[in-house]
Amino acid sequence: MLVSKLTAIGIYVLILVGIALLSYRKNQSSADYILGGRSMNCWLTALAAHASDMSSWLLMGYPAVVYVHGLSQAWIGIGLIVFMFLNWQFIAPKVRKDTEKYNSMTLSTYFESRFRDTSGTIRIITALMLLIFYTIYISSGLIGLGLLIESIFGFNYYIGITVGICIVIPYLFIGGYTTLAWTDLFQGFFLMAVCLLVPFYATYTQLSNFENVFHTVHKYKVDLSLIPSFTPKGLLHIFLIMTGWGLGYFGQPHIITKFMGISNVSEMKKAKYIGMTWQTITIASATLIGLVGIAYHQQHLANPELVFVTMVNDIFTPLFATFILCAILAATISTMDSQILVLASSLAEDIYKRVIHKNAASKTILLVSRVCVFIVSFLAFCIAFTKISSIFALVHYAWSGLGATFGPILILGLFSKVANKYGAWAGIATGGIVAGLWPYANQLLNIDIPPILPGFTLSLIAIWLTSYFTRKTHYHDDLNNSKELEASYD
Repeated sequence: MLVSKLTAIGIYVLILVGIALLSYRKNQSSADYILGGRSMNCWLTALAAHASDMSSWLLMGYPAVVYVHGLSQAWIGIGLIVFMFLNWQFIAPKVRKDTEKYNSMTLSTYFESRFRDTSGTIRIITALMLLIFYTIYISSGLIGLGLLIESIFGFNYYIGITVGICIVIPYLFIGGYTTLAWTDLFQGFFLMAVCLLVPFYATYTQLSNFENVFHTVHKYKVDLSLIPSFTPKGLLHIFLIMTGWGLGYFGQPHIITKFMGISNVSEMKKAKYIGMTWQTITIASATLIGLVGIAYHQQHLANPELVFVTMVNDIFTPLFATFILCAILAATISTMDSQILVLASSLAEDIYKRVIHKNAASKTILLVSRVCVFIVSFLAFCIAFTKISSIFALVHYAWSGLGATFGPILILGLFSKVANKYGAWAGIATGGIVAGLWPYANQLLNIDIPPILPGFTLSLIAIWLTSYFTRKTHYHDDLNNSKELEASYD
């Protein structure tokens, strides 16, 4: 049995490493490593954007809340689908054009150029916010890997997260952006196939049909109503669920950077339809996994986040079950590697190059980016080691923080001339701080408002007010910068 499981994991990891090695020669500069030379086609862009979005949350965190609370939690998935469509429709083409116009490889360099900030403040604030929220986000992926490896092999959880980080780092260190795109393409299709296979196979081999599934769910009094109540309170709850997750899409750098890497803006429409089809299928299937899990486990599951893992281990042979569970590995790695790359790139470009060594060569930045991969991974490992919260809670916290930090300023930067650099400073800091501290306000006031809503709203207000009251100062700064530029030409 152990040999079968090791064989399945080994085959999967070898496929990933093989892709990494094949793409190594394409990463000769920091531009290649960070953004793939803006050469990705529509398929690579679509699957990279969506596969890097989901993490172990898709097969562990999300099915768990459906398993516990019923179908009303599907509004999380609906909100994600709606807002990701808006992301593709409005943000993706504009951010691709503008980042190329300003020759920006990261969001922070785009913000700096767009708001004409020569002080480096935007870069530093951005890097700090990325460090805080991405480290937490990455740790949630490690927890997922730890639980997965513990479930498959019976290893201690701490051995599990150690093995997990050892799987993630090597091919990310070798390959960079291009590697992530190709592995995300492979893992995206694999993940979708597994999401479709498991609930239908479990239903028709173990539970006879879906009628029995829903009968058992009713028996255990789990709510199957998509809209449990048409009262104002019930509809408000649905609105909070949808926006509490969906609004975060506008500020996720590991997704936004995938839009920046497409070869041609004209390909964006194709990428949108490919990506949205993939997301709709996988989220609908993950919802079904939670519902089928209720009938299969009959509420006898101690840890709801293992609803998918336990079901697969019970139903399939060890070799096939382990290979299927590599879908969690796929979802987790796709997200973690993108996040580690974005954070490591930011630390290299925005801290090292901006503050420590301003004249660093491109190959030096590439080396520093790879060193930062180890640093970031170690910090996330330390958080995962404490196992302070569930996968779902950690992802929601980090997702909200990133969305509130970068969503408002990105939207205003792309579509408005209202904001200036002072407003950008205030908005980035306000969004991150409010979203980061809001869970404590929820506890104190005994309320349940998603952190991204106050964070996003107050960030927009901070940007507008600060920009308005500093408009004269910003005008004089621009005038002085122009004079300095003219003097340098003379």
